[in-house]
Amino acid sequence: MYNDEFDKINGEYRYNRTSNLPRDEYRPQYTPVPESPKKKGGTAVKVIALVLVCAIVGGLCGFGGAAIARNSHRGETALHQSDRAPVEVEIKKVDGQTAMTPAEVYASTVNSTVSINTATTRNVFGQVTESASSGSGFIITDDGYIVTNQHVVSGASEVTVTLYNGEEYPATIIGGDADYDVAVIKIESSDLPTVTLGNSEDVNVGDWVMAIGNPLGELTFSMSQGSVSSSGRAINVDGTPFNMLQVDCAINPGNSGGALMNLYGEVVGIVSAKYSSYSNTSVEGLGFAIPISDVQAIITDIIENGAVTDKAYLAITAGTMTEEMAAQYNIDLTKGVFVYSVEKGGAGDRAGLRLGDIITEMDGKTINTMNDLSMAKKGHKAGETVSLTYYREGEYHTTDLTFDEQPQTTGEEEVQPQPQMPEQYEDYYNQMPDGFEDFFRYFFGHGW
Repeated sequence: MYNDEFDKINGEYRYNRTSNLPRDEYRPQYTPVPESPKKKGGTAVKVIALVLVCAIVGGLCGFGGAAIARNSHRGETALHQSDRAPVEVEIKKVDGQTAMTPAEVYASTVNSTVSINTATTRNVFGQVTESASSGSGFIITDDGYIVTNQHVVSGASEVTVTLYNGEEYPATIIGGDADYDVAVIKIESSDLPTVTLGNSEDVNVGDWVMAIGNPLGELTFSMSQGSVSSSGRAINVDGTPFNMLQVDCAINPGNSGGALMNLYGEVVGIVSAKYSSYSNTSVEGLGFAIPISDVQAIITDIIENGAVTDKAYLAITAGTMTEEMAAQYNIDLTKGVFVYSVEKGGAGDRAGLRLGDIITEMDGKTINTMNDLSMAKKGHKAGETVSLTYYREGEYHTTDLTFDEQPQTTGEEEVQPQPQMPEQYEDYYNQMPDGFEDFFRYFFGHGW
């Protein structure tokens, strides 16, 4: 009768505060719960459960015992350690006869390489700037002459050289040449370790080479290695044609001007350029170096004279012939180098060249573009004579041309006034197709 006056919470009864009876008189009414009938097979279930429990306990005991045993023997675990003696890298003399491992090449030549950092404080308008760049180089004489790229030091107001031993020196720019991208700088020191120059004409595709330099301006005296992918590769860098060694060494900004070594420790090239993209396509493994044999005489000339003094000069103004020009001028030739002007009394004038001639061959080499003419000219010096073939009024003519010496520039960066066009060129200029006026003006005043 009192069941409604008690609430059962969590299996216990509590006093119902709504009742009027004294609390101590309440007793919950006990209602017997009928006993559930026993299931059949209860003994078998118990046996199975017991077996499972024993298995689990046994497994846990085995695992724990193994863990205890493992921990107790932790200090006794034997690792297989090589007992090979370390290889000692031997510093060898670079004599052109002794082949080395890459590690030996590095050890034997790294002291002859340098890190170059430059600063520019004024631009061409005289405005103060704060720009810096870095590159690499190598010591060519024991009294401090160092070879690098022209583009590394061009326009720099301060040049600092760091040797492998950490010593720093201010450097003076002796001279350089943009056509070959070679420059010579000098530090005041003595008894410096020097490189040994090799013969780049002996380099074969597949030869192993190493580049030592200053990538990113921070990773100083790093060496990368690879093979020669092509020798005598003609490429164009910022409008200037070059004959290059193509390599697959890792080359990055800051490597420019560094030495490219063969396995004999000889310098066979000057690291100069890399392609990271071409025609909107990412590329890998394309590095280039200037063959040392192509510029060895130029380096000596710069050291002795401060500039290249015997550069071949045609004393003409010219540009690449195109199909559009051929159609405009009714010329049945679409390749070659069109002569825009000839300096009176110069090499081209003496050879009989005149306005409108198209140069097609030099010493048996086909000339299709200005790049071809530049490359052919690079192989000669002032005073040398070549056979020149040109096209004029429907006929080919051959003449001998003796190169002049290219006039020396001051090396100072200054804004050149726009040249005035002589009257004899006005008709050609007025007949130029749309878009060619700037092309004509560009080549006018640029001597070859």
